[in-house]
Amino acid sequence: MSIVLIIAGFVLLVVGGEYLVRSSVALSFKFNISRMVIGLTVVSFATSLPELLVSLQAAMEGFSDISLGNVIGSNIANIGLVLGITSIISTIEVDKDFYKFNWPVMMLFSLALYVFLQSGYQISRIEGGVFVGAIVIYLFILIQRARKHDEVPTEDVDESLQGVSGFKIVIWLLIGGAALYFGSEWLVEGSVDLAKKLGVSERVISVTMIAIGTSVPELAASVIAALKKEKALSLGNLIGSNIFNIGSVLGLTALIKPIHLESKAVLTNDIFWMLGFALVLLPLVFLPKRYTISKYKGFVIFAGYALFIGLAFS
Repeated sequence: MSIVLIIAGFVLLVVGGEYLVRSSVALSFKFNISRMVIGLTVVSFATSLPELLVSLQAAMEGFSDISLGNVIGSNIANIGLVLGITSIISTIEVDKDFYKFNWPVMMLFSLALYVFLQSGYQISRIEGGVFVGAIVIYLFILIQRARKHDEVPTEDVDESLQGVSGFKIVIWLLIGGAALYFGSEWLVEGSVDLAKKLGVSERVISVTMIAIGTSVPELAASVIAALKKEKALSLGNLIGSNIFNIGSVLGLTALIKPIHLESKAVLTNDIFWMLGFALVLLPLVFLPKRYTISKYKGFVIFAGYALFIGLAFS
């Protein structure tokens, strides 16, 4: 039954996330918000909502390790799984914005998460507020940079959503909201039940299964694009997703309900894997061939992720 709940939860989160992104973009067009701002803010936030609902649901039910594991595992999966597999299929070009802006910001958010957890074994409401404030500043800088430099990558925005009626937007919002609510509830319930049956912690399930599940839509889209020889993946958007996961998902969750550290393994193991995957990107970018994530680099990243998963269940 736990597997059924987990699969149903994942499906509802994917469906809910898709409807929420569509309705958010369509609503933004109604208010005449520019395509660039929609891509950098509305789409980024809407695509993080499944993770936010899962983390919030887990925190409210007293499973803080799922809240933390969901985000930390998702950040690891974004690099190890999504970037690794996609770059094995098709080489990914890296622009200078990566090491001048995106990567340093991701490292700052990642290190701040470690410092907050290490200092008080929790993310308090104040620290959650710091994360949310930092995300607002980050988005403001992103928009300013995007206005000055056309090459700054933004999320793809579907222009066809400009003509969507108000009634359809409301229906999409209702479907998206209901699917996210029940999806997050079933996913947390199923994950806790599965962890008990397997004799492993909720932390292990969250940094592996839940994290992979929430990364599958992005992985599928990236792989399909790579196979079609289309623009496979923007490293900037991938790193932006990791920044959003920490800043908005953990930040907003902590504002509503402080996240307490249940398992010390989050601090002694998981977060170091997250920092390690983030750190290794920089030297990989400068290894020959420079400014690309090629097939062999993709193999290195994916092998590291496979090792992480193997050790998590050992």
